[in-house]
Amino acid sequence: MRNSVNWFELFVAELPRAQAFYEQVLATKLKAETFNGEPHAIFGSEGVAGALVVRKGVKPGAGGTMVYLNCNGTLDAVVSRVEKAGGKLVMPKTDIGPPGFIAVMADSEGNTVGLHSERS
Repeated sequence: MRNSVNWFELFVAELPRAQAFYEQVLATKLKAETFNGEPHAIFGSEGVAGALVVRKGVKPGAGGTMVYLNCNGTLDAVVSRVEKAGGKLVMPKTDIGPPGFIAVMADSEGNTVGLHSERS
């Protein structure tokens, strides 16, 4: 089965700050790249990929597209690092039934981002 999403972009104003935020919260490294003159920080992927992107004329912020990052087996740890990394927890870990659990955070750039973990 194919994923419904195959790429995502979170628009940021300050890439180093945003990259540090996501690396700290997700306990992972993002890969710096430049595509078409635009700085990116690429999330590792197994199927669906995405990046933090600085794009002229596009601003980060709440109310845009909601993406959910895969936090299978690590949701509690990820949620515990959000505020320490400079973000804000918008919705705590919430049981959504058979699909698992979600939480929602505001990142260091003001983007609202979902976090998801399947039931184990």
